[in-house]
Amino acid sequence: MTLTAAAFTARIEALRPPPGRDRVRMGDVFGLAKEFGDLPLAELDILLDSGNHLVRVGALRIMGNQAGAKRTSESTRADLFALYLRRTDRIDTWDLVDLSAHQVVGAHLRDKPRDVLYDLARSPHWWERRIAMFATLALVRAGDADDTFALAEMLVDDPHEYVNTVVGGMLREAGKHDRARLLAFLDEHAATAPRVVVRFATEHLEAEERARYLAARRASGDS
Repeated sequence: MTLTAAAFTARIEALRPPPGRDRVRMGDVFGLAKEFGDLPLAELDILLDSGNHLVRVGALRIMGNQAGAKRTSESTRADLFALYLRRTDRIDTWDLVDLSAHQVVGAHLRDKPRDVLYDLARSPHWWERRIAMFATLALVRAGDADDTFALAEMLVDDPHEYVNTVVGGMLREAGKHDRARLLAFLDEHAATAPRVVVRFATEHLEAEERARYLAARRASGDS
C-alpha cells in the first residue's frame, strides 16, 4: 500500500454513510487511520491542510496513534509535537483538538517544561486555549494535576463555551486524583464561573455536594 496523503484522502473520500444514516462512521475513519499508521510526517502535514474535515480527523488520529505507540522513537514524538504546534490553525474545532492533544502535546511534556501550555492558554484563538487545557489529560493520568489546576485558574472565566467545557471536564478528571484540591477550587470559583464549568467539574461528586455547588452558581445568576 502506498503511504501518501493523496492515497489516504482518496480512501476517505470513497467512504459512504451506512444505510439509514447521513454521516460516515467515525469507526471507518479510525480504521483507515490504523491502516495508514506509518504515514510520514510530511504527508501528515499535507493532510492537515485539507478542507475535508474527515481527512483532518484521520490525520490527527494517526498522529495520536503514532505518539502513543511504544515503538515510536522520542525524536519522532518530538517531531509530531512540533508539527502539531505549527499547525494549530488547522486544529480549530473541538473534536479535532480532543482527538490527540493529550497524546501528541500532553504526553510529550510529561518530563519537560510546560511553558508552551501557558502560551497557548493566552492565545486569542479559543481552540488553542482548548488545546492547552485538554493536553493536561495526559499529565493528570500520570498523577500530575498541577498544570490542570493552574490553567483552570487562568481560563475559568473564559468567554468561549468550548473552553468552558474543557475546563470543567479537566477539573473533573483532576478531581479524581486530588479531590481536596478540586473542592477548594470550587469553593473559590463555583459562584462566579460559567455554569457549564461547574456542571462538568462536579459530575462525579456526591449528589448533595454537587447540588450545593450548582445552587451557589444559581444564586449568583446564570451566564
